[in-house]
Amino acid sequence: MAVPLTRPGVAVADSADRGPSKRYARGAARMKEIAGEDALATVEALEDIAPDLGRFVVEFAYGDVHARPGLDVRQRQLVTIGALTAAGDTAPQLRFHIGAALHTGLDAAQVVEALIHLVPFAGFPRTLNALAAARAVFEERGVHIEPIEVEPGGDRYARGEDKLREVDGEHGIEVIESLNDVAPDLGRYIVEFPFGDIYTRPGLDLRQRQLVTLGGLIAFGDTAPQQKVHFNAALRVGLSPRQVIETVIQAVPYTGFPRALNAVGVLREVFEERGIRPV
Repeated sequence: MAVPLTRPGVAVADSADRGPSKRYARGAARMKEIAGEDALATVEALEDIAPDLGRFVVEFAYGDVHARPGLDVRQRQLVTIGALTAAGDTAPQLRFHIGAALHTGLDAAQVVEALIHLVPFAGFPRTLNALAAARAVFEERGVHIEPIEVEPGGDRYARGEDKLREVDGEHGIEVIESLNDVAPDLGRYIVEFPFGDIYTRPGLDLRQRQLVTLGGLIAFGDTAPQQKVHFNAALRVGLSPRQVIETVIQAVPYTGFPRALNAVGVLREVFEERGIRPV
């Protein structure tokens, strides 16, 4: 016998116990853990137009994905912020997840640092828009930020080359050298800016930076060569194969299945080349 629908905003009954969906209950609890007691307000706002969409958000995004092991709540927020910033038109969702990042223990400076880190991958306009969302959250919550400010200068190329080797190994240098015959200045900019200026900043460690980077690259969806570089980098800086897989799964509610499936194809290639058999 079919299970009757409940009122809008309430989960449909579980076939086993005819009570509220276990996935919904798990997802609602996870949302509150991540974003506070009023986390369901965004879902309740859908009751008059798309109550099932609200249920899907709770059950799938939070009951299934956010509740998985492998990444902690702060790591999942970094992936999510990376994906939403790269998407570029997600200010309401960014405000929610920036609030969640603060609620789960990331500080305001780390949130801003995650956004700054995305500049080489998502560009200045998307980063500036995301920063406006962050400012709105900080003001609403009365959060004071002590900005991270780095003294400019020094040999940016030498500093960047060292960091590039640390993150990407010799393959990263090979990528830069491959540009010498057509766009050597582009190669120099890559070394000096992403690696000499951005990756060397304090505030986030290299594992956190790779989570943000992968969230952004998966969201773009047409970045297979860059995903391959940064999947390798994620493993190189200490993320486990399981954590890298979880990063892709975490992106699904924010980027969609096609982009995640494409990323899995790239990741499978990386694992095969490295002789990794994830379990």
